[in-house]
Amino acid sequence: MKENKLRPFGARDKIGYALGDMGCNFSFQLVTSYMYLFYTQCIGLSAKHWAWIIVVSKVWDAINDVVIGNMVDRTHIGKGKSKFMPWISIGSVLLVVFSVMLFTPVTAFSQTGKILWCLVSYCLWSVAYTMINVPYGSLHSVITEDPKQRTTLSTFRSIGASLPAVLVMILPKIVYKDNVLSASSLFIVTAVFSIAAYFAFFGMRKMVTERVVREQKVEKVSYISTVKSFFTNRAMLGITVSTIAVVIFYNSSLSVNNLVFQFYFNDAKKATLAMIASYIPLVAFMPFASSLVAKIGKKNLSVWTSLFSAIAGIILLFLPITPDKKGIIIYVVGLMFVNTGCCVFQIIVWAIVADCIEDSYRRKGVREEGSLYALYSFFRKLAQGIGSALVALALSAVGYIETSTTQTAQVAANIKNLYIVLLVIGLVIMTVSMKFIYNISFKQEQEFGKSE
Repeated sequence: MKENKLRPFGARDKIGYALGDMGCNFSFQLVTSYMYLFYTQCIGLSAKHWAWIIVVSKVWDAINDVVIGNMVDRTHIGKGKSKFMPWISIGSVLLVVFSVMLFTPVTAFSQTGKILWCLVSYCLWSVAYTMINVPYGSLHSVITEDPKQRTTLSTFRSIGASLPAVLVMILPKIVYKDNVLSASSLFIVTAVFSIAAYFAFFGMRKMVTERVVREQKVEKVSYISTVKSFFTNRAMLGITVSTIAVVIFYNSSLSVNNLVFQFYFNDAKKATLAMIASYIPLVAFMPFASSLVAKIGKKNLSVWTSLFSAIAGIILLFLPITPDKKGIIIYVVGLMFVNTGCCVFQIIVWAIVADCIEDSYRRKGVREEGSLYALYSFFRKLAQGIGSALVALALSAVGYIETSTTQTAQVAANIKNLYIVLLVIGLVIMTVSMKFIYNISFKQEQEFGKSE
């Protein structure tokens, strides 16, 4: 192993790396928060249609993660020495095209045509997103080896992701007209977000340096060996189970929060308040993330904050949340505490994944950044499909009628309770996984930054 004599790690790398997740989340946040609502409320698909579409597309998405991850590790494209940037460059162009395609209001199509359009466009979007996200995630481990710098990169990645998230927070004021989702407004927003994503990726490519070079040649490693590396890495399994829980019960349920305000509080535009409150813990913890990790370690920080949030969620479930201003205040403040654990997890998760990849390298002596990250992403994508389908079916189970612009008071209350229950389940699973499965100790984290 050697490190090229390049400029030292610094602010340019941090800002550039932040731009990468900013670009990813201009598209991902929009898809996570509004794709389900767009295709059910605007295009007219049923929850059952949505459920099988999203499962099929996510199985495809998960498979292409593994395929592209292997291609990144074993195929060098472009003329320069960069292992990851050429893939991001190609994917950034495709992401613009397929994001716009995904939110095109095909209301004049037949029901079969609408289903096919949703399935095909989402599968194409998934390929483009994977071409960016897998190399981008792998990039973390070759920018620096220092554990504190990796935590800083993970923090800046969260900062980069926050800007699109903040913009998505204010979207209800733009995309809802008289408490009804507007397809044309959402399409315009998608076009603007897609262009912004492209320029964010362009900035990242210019600012970030792939500083750590392990091998000058492409390593020929069997796929079976990589799979074995993944499943025999207990830490990687622990972070994967935690991530699956967060994606299924937290990320996939974000659209339910919009429904809570649309039907329980009868004011969809006020969903912005809950979204802002949910991100307050993220902003609050960001400046202290590296210091906290340095003092107590990533595992302990994740376990204690997720346990705190799970308890807060159980309490919120039994509070008297009435469909008025007082109820909104209780609900919004409660969500701020419930989201603390997930926010902290999002800040440090990428540093944890980098540690898991480093742990694999130290045990095997083989660099498989792209393939290991792709397998991690494989399960993350499967979780997105399962989560989206689960949320759609759960909404149907509590009486939600996706094609109706109104719901009964009981159904609206059920939607509110469902959202809180989903968050609590995810937090409990995440706490247990990080406590009892993930096994990289605080001492090991510090050793990863030392030369071999």
